[in-house]
Amino acid sequence: MLPRRFHALTLGLALLLGGCFGEEERPVEVAAIGSSAAAFVSGPQLPYPAQLLRGATFEGLVGYDEQGQVVPALADRWIVTDDGLSFIFRLRDGTWADGSEITGETARTALLRALAAQRGTPLGADLSVIVEVRAMAGRVIELRLAHQQPELLQLLAQPELGLARAGRGAGPMRLRREKDSALLRPIPPLDRGLPQDQRWAERARQLELISLPAKSAIEGFNKGEIDVVLGGTFADFPRLDSMGVARGAIRLDPVAGLFGLAAVSEEGFLAEAENREALAMAIDRAALGKALNLAGWATTTRIVNPGLPGDNGTIGERWAGRSIEERRSLAAARVAQWRGARSAPVVRIALPAGPGADLLFRQLEADFKAIGVIARRVGPEAETDLRLIDAVATYAAAPWFFNRLSCTASRAVCSPAADKLAAEALAEPDAVKRAELSSQVEAQLTMANGYIPLGVPVRWSLVAGPVTGYAVNRLAVHPLMSLAMLPR
Repeated sequence: MLPRRFHALTLGLALLLGGCFGEEERPVEVAAIGSSAAAFVSGPQLPYPAQLLRGATFEGLVGYDEQGQVVPALADRWIVTDDGLSFIFRLRDGTWADGSEITGETARTALLRALAAQRGTPLGADLSVIVEVRAMAGRVIELRLAHQQPELLQLLAQPELGLARAGRGAGPMRLRREKDSALLRPIPPLDRGLPQDQRWAERARQLELISLPAKSAIEGFNKGEIDVVLGGTFADFPRLDSMGVARGAIRLDPVAGLFGLAAVSEEGFLAEAENREALAMAIDRAALGKALNLAGWATTTRIVNPGLPGDNGTIGERWAGRSIEERRSLAAARVAQWRGARSAPVVRIALPAGPGADLLFRQLEADFKAIGVIARRVGPEAETDLRLIDAVATYAAAPWFFNRLSCTASRAVCSPAADKLAAEALAEPDAVKRAELSSQVEAQLTMANGYIPLGVPVRWSLVAGPVTGYAVNRLAVHPLMSLAMLPR
């Protein structure tokens, strides 16, 4: 059930944020799937509700619109030098939340702080291409790169790169916290140093963000108390059918990314790469898609999702031409060879809660049993042998996958040889050679068998009919500012 305070907040939100309005002007009610206080978590790696809130209250140099396209934020324009090694941003004529002027120097300080906070994270690995941040005359800032990074703007648009001064962001929305609810109002353009919008008063709407478990969020949506549910994953996808959600309300983002099992143990049966491969061979991915009722779900045995830009076609799906029975026969022989006089190997699998995760475990349990391996389920934070990775790619290119499975960023079995090749690929200016090196990286990671791919991630939302400012996109990006603004 929804917290009782939710109903009181809905009725009293106008007074909290200033200004009275009737039911037809009630705030846009948005629920992000997560724990109750997840929207207010801080740190270098944010849960999804906190990413939404930070994106609404801490602008970076650039941001995203509802289509997942990069748009101006603190920077109102930018250029890229011909060699691709320098991005120059002109900042808008505005102020920080404390009233001080936005300048190249203050933006540089804030950006350096944000970059430092990401060191040691996968996003930090993506951003390591930035070798210098320079404040130039007035409101101009320059980023110099070690090598070309065509996806730099997508990286700078991440919520974690929202810039702060004295701990506060510059918008685009003002926040008032009421217990675990985020009460948000768009900041007028003139207050942000932007041209006046004559229709602002009639376009801008208030918005309330709460973080709820999936079951409660779906219940609220079905009752009409919540307008938008964001952040749905495979773990709760079966609830949509069981709880009678109207098909027309369900939105599926066509994302890329990692959805599979990472080997975090190199002991016992998992000590050998060929044994880890045996587990990968045993999984019937097509049957998994049917069990989850995911029509059209893209399964894969590859580290990098197939068909992304720069994929030269060298790496194909594994075990091509072999039936699932043939693969399991080979895998079972490896298990038997390892076992000898020992007991059957036991593999612990860390999964989140939810009916989708229940179905996933039952499928994996049956698949592994077919080759003589016993599966045990543990919680997401427990000591384990295999851990689910479920992450959407922030840019559709091979380096994103390599950085998340690197020895620096990953808690899984990794490949130093792959990391070395990945660094060479990033520094290679020739596109053909870079694609060849990327294929070698994927081959090394495949041989290491530290990651068992299942398919692409699943990301769903629920959207009520009258809602505007929402669009499915390949990044599963759904800014709150867009949801709070009526179309022009």
